[in-house]
Amino acid sequence: MLTPEDVWHFPVQMWDRVLSKVNRAVVFMDDPCAEILHWSAGGAAALFDAGARNVKQFSSFESCSEDEPKAVFVVSTLLKGRTVDTLKDIISLSRLQYCVVVTAVSHPLHLLANNVTAAADADGAAPVFEQLEDKLCEWMGDMNYTAEVLHVPLSFAPVSQQLLLAPAFARLFPLLPPDLRALNAKRPDKKRFASLLDVDMPALPAELQLEIKALAGALNALFEATGTREESFAVGPMSRLIAGELAAHPQAKNRRKAAPNKASIIFVDRTMDLTGAVGHHGDSLAEKILTVLKPLPGHVTDVQVDMRELTGVLICPGSESCVAPGCLAQTQSPAARSLWEAMLTSKHKEGVMEVRRQLVEAASKEKLPIKMSMGRVTPEQLCSYARPFRGDAGALETHCGVLQLGLATAQTLRHPLLPRWDACLAFERLLLQALGDADFASVLSQMLPLMKPRGGQDDSGGGFAEDECGPDELILLLVYLYSLADEAQHAEREDARPGGKLEKLERELIGGLTLAITRETELSPLLQKLTGCTQVEELSIERVHSVLEHMFETLGGLSHARDHHKQLRRVYTASDGVHQATYQPFLRQILQEVFHPDKHQCPDIEHMSGGLTDLLKTGFSMFMKVSRPHPSDNPLLFLFLVGGVTPSELRLIKETVAALKPGSQVSGPRSGPAGNSFSSFSENARLEISCRSSNIDRLSTF
Repeated sequence: MLTPEDVWHFPVQMWDRVLSKVNRAVVFMDDPCAEILHWSAGGAAALFDAGARNVKQFSSFESCSEDEPKAVFVVSTLLKGRTVDTLKDIISLSRLQYCVVVTAVSHPLHLLANNVTAAADADGAAPVFEQLEDKLCEWMGDMNYTAEVLHVPLSFAPVSQQLLLAPAFARLFPLLPPDLRALNAKRPDKKRFASLLDVDMPALPAELQLEIKALAGALNALFEATGTREESFAVGPMSRLIAGELAAHPQAKNRRKAAPNKASIIFVDRTMDLTGAVGHHGDSLAEKILTVLKPLPGHVTDVQVDMRELTGVLICPGSESCVAPGCLAQTQSPAARSLWEAMLTSKHKEGVMEVRRQLVEAASKEKLPIKMSMGRVTPEQLCSYARPFRGDAGALETHCGVLQLGLATAQTLRHPLLPRWDACLAFERLLLQALGDADFASVLSQMLPLMKPRGGQDDSGGGFAEDECGPDELILLLVYLYSLADEAQHAEREDARPGGKLEKLERELIGGLTLAITRETELSPLLQKLTGCTQVEELSIERVHSVLEHMFETLGGLSHARDHHKQLRRVYTASDGVHQATYQPFLRQILQEVFHPDKHQCPDIEHMSGGLTDLLKTGFSMFMKVSRPHPSDNPLLFLFLVGGVTPSELRLIKETVAALKPGSQVSGPRSGPAGNSFSSFSENARLEISCRSSNIDRLSTF
């Protein structure tokens, strides 16, 4: 029977095929592949252990030295356009005699991208790859030199036993209302789509079609390697397209005939519940770490850990760059892997206690002097347990994984941004209670007092506290509120009409937020993505105002994401006078439906047929008793969140499954721009864990 461990080992097995090619080579790698290696096989160390001479970024500004005749290029993209230009630039600047190009995109998709019929590779030939091999030899300067081009499905990064990410699909995000208007603008009036549910693959831009097909191909490769016959289900417009593409995948039809293992996969659009992605209600240590620490450059899901505490470098402003940063991906040490799992799926307090326990245990094993103390865990206490390792190189090497996770925890607990977490949580709770008592415009008006630049003066003349909300937090609160807008009391018709109360209020909010952003002294990663500017000097009031107008237009459509649902329509329970209003996570509702003892069919979890047999079965069920496939029919269930997942949601899924005690195991990938992936409790096509800010920039890009 297929197990989550089989799925988790798939990415590692794929990297073994790459490692067999890198002996005595300079390896050039793009960011998504580097991140996958980072989580899968131990990062650059695995390449050096396999004999690589150097590892460099896949960039036109890089090259090999004269005494480096062999290069291996590992990319996540089609071998076309900029990717080929970069290959040519690197090779032209080098003196290579042997080139190997590894792409994560299959050859049939290359044929499609080049408008070549699939019959071209029916006999096993790969004409696109063969043509590029000739080009590689030409660029190296001798047609007798050696060139290889091959496909290896390097798509998923095993972040934990329960989670796979797909960094290459980090920008893949569910369709939004502005997308529908953009698609309809290019279609005749009689052929325009009435809703996002009506959108089909041929109507999408060619680039998006290729991305969806590439994701379906990556999933098919995973199922083929694990001998799995899947039943696909979808919740949401984009999920329907992806699930339909996987169900109709040409190579999948033959695989399903002979595959010994069975599994169900449910694709879920992140837009079905953005409250869970941006809210601060999750009591998770890993989520806070991913939120407040600086991202690791080039990565979707990892952060920089300041390692100066373990060195003799003086800790002062400006010395951060003296020591290479640590990270969260600790794949070599069993103790570190265990600690990361606890931090990822436990509550905040439990995670912090486990960090302290592991640090104490590591120090005890090395007989290092530490001062034990009980009670509340403080960042100073954690640092005091890590410092004794500083003078012992052997102990540092042995326990470096646990030490990096321990320092990440300490730096998060004392981070100046952490108090804002509690401030946002408090305001979200106030908004949640107000939704049941007033119309949306009235609730939204409570945001107005917050729309002001940071660092100003309050009425008493004192400066604002460090927990005051900045533009990032204000945007997250707006997403939180708009994703719940349909749960509020319905406004009067004149409030929602053009020029009505709601529109006037939104203009005030845009004006206040514009001023707050333009007064920032430094742009956060979220603001850089929203505005397209990297420096404050590049900002103009007009640019920010235009971006925010576009963002509010998109926000207005979020509340209607579940309008087409017949059953799973609400994620909010109003106060009944005894109990407070509560947020009901959409993922929990899905699992409750999937593992309901009666196994009734939920109309909102749509089964995507895999062929004529399933179509006939579905059609005959209208006239006779024919049972449709149910997600709980199979022993393993994958959840694939198209758009991202948070650590809090991973814990929620784990706890919900444990409470329901189903016969299935739950596993999941995740992707998205917010960042896409696979493993045992949650999947995500957007592929990054920290959805707190990663997905929000997507709301303004259409």
